[in-house]
Amino acid sequence: MKNVYIHPTALVDSENIGEGTRIWAFSHVLKGVSIGANCNVGEHCYIESGAVIGTNVTIKNGNELWDGVTLADGVFVGPKVIFTNDLHPRSPRLPQAARRYSKRDWLFATVVKEGASLGAGAIILAGKTIGEFAMVGAGAIVTRDVPAYALILGAPATVVGWVCQCGRGLEFLEAAGTCADCGLEFLREANGISLKQAEPVSA
Repeated sequence: MKNVYIHPTALVDSENIGEGTRIWAFSHVLKGVSIGANCNVGEHCYIESGAVIGTNVTIKNGNELWDGVTLADGVFVGPKVIFTNDLHPRSPRLPQAARRYSKRDWLFATVVKEGASLGAGAIILAGKTIGEFAMVGAGAIVTRDVPAYALILGAPATVVGWVCQCGRGLEFLEAAGTCADCGLEFLREANGISLKQAEPVSA
């Protein structure tokens, strides 16, 4: 592991840690975890085998990432976000549940796509997908998939607006909107918004 900082009190059992990543005090990264380059894992985090973390990811203090959780490149996870991976949990040591947990179909994977942000204390139910550059407000309870660029708040969380890749809120005039900070242009669609593609240059 090249140019990786691991605090002396952290336990890192995985060897798949990208260059420039920092893992801070009292965090535990289990064997089999993949963490990309230039990530920051805050204090008191627990990352279970089977979790996948991309590059340029920020994970603030007090987070637990379970098997089946994938954070794509550039994701931000605020303090004490709650992930789950089982919609019908029982103790695997309970004899009546042993058969169910002998297979992997109990696990519902969660995917947080590129550039998305999860506010402090948000709860993400198992099996959900958070779209690219979406923003989940603090304390929100996510019970369904989240569209790309959506701003969601509440319990259960609902879409209340749209945000740019830079994090600025977007305002739309009819079918189009432009970020006041960075100038990116977006188009409103039936199921959300999309980034307006540059017009091809004619020969």
